[in-house]
Amino acid sequence: MKQNYSVEDLQYLMAQLRNPDGGCPWDLKQSFATIVPSTIEEAYEVAEAIEQEDFEHLHEELGDLLFQVIFYAQLGREEGHFDFARVVDTLVRKLVRRHPHVFPSGELYGDNATAEIDEQQVKANWEAIKAAERQEKGEGGTLDGVAAGLPALTRAAKLQKRASQVGFDWPEIDGVLGKVEEELRELREAIASGDREHASEELGDLLFSCVNVARHLKQDPESALRMSNRKFEQRFGAVEAALRARDLQPTDVSLEELDRLWDAAKSAGSDSAEA
Repeated sequence: MKQNYSVEDLQYLMAQLRNPDGGCPWDLKQSFATIVPSTIEEAYEVAEAIEQEDFEHLHEELGDLLFQVIFYAQLGREEGHFDFARVVDTLVRKLVRRHPHVFPSGELYGDNATAEIDEQQVKANWEAIKAAERQEKGEGGTLDGVAAGLPALTRAAKLQKRASQVGFDWPEIDGVLGKVEEELRELREAIASGDREHASEELGDLLFSCVNVARHLKQDPESALRMSNRKFEQRFGAVEAALRARDLQPTDVSLEELDRLWDAAKSAGSDSAEA
């Protein structure tokens, strides 16, 4: 057995899995569309490992994500659309084009003396180059090209970022917070009216405004919400553990008792963070 397998070995493995003569029945049934959910799941597992600083398993999660790319490349080759070599070539050309301060010759191995440039200039150049690429693709609108399949919070942040680049933005976070308060009032009014459809719309507006707060704080809203999810899980787990110690379940006690245990778990978490 080889000591270390290569990307070429991975491509060979994928081709064997998709081989009609002796391949894997499950892999043979898959298509571009059917493996999309797995791709999204693997990407989130990579994000979770990084957020948890689980570097012992991060390489495994990255491998799972890489396998998704290899799978798509195999499907592309079989259907005559593209292959893995073209995926890599397109990526390298795009990154060289978007980093003229590193590759001024426009070639990966050309005469590439690094230009003096700061991070802000890099970001500005990157966005300008991406905008030019969108123009070439016929995506002339400011918001064109923001993938509709993105998670809603992430897509909201990208839409707002694009709009801000042409000056459509609150200059200070106070304006954003005021908008959140306005949307909350409108949600309360919609709920009071009994119009569930209108309330749903106002709830979306409130969430959109909260994403804007995250953007002004330079925070990723998806990451912020994942952190809150983990915090909720930990605290609710502490509540259940306290009840199990008394041979009780959450349904055995009052809401007041659950609130008391929640506050205790919250205080214990705060104490741990300070420690």
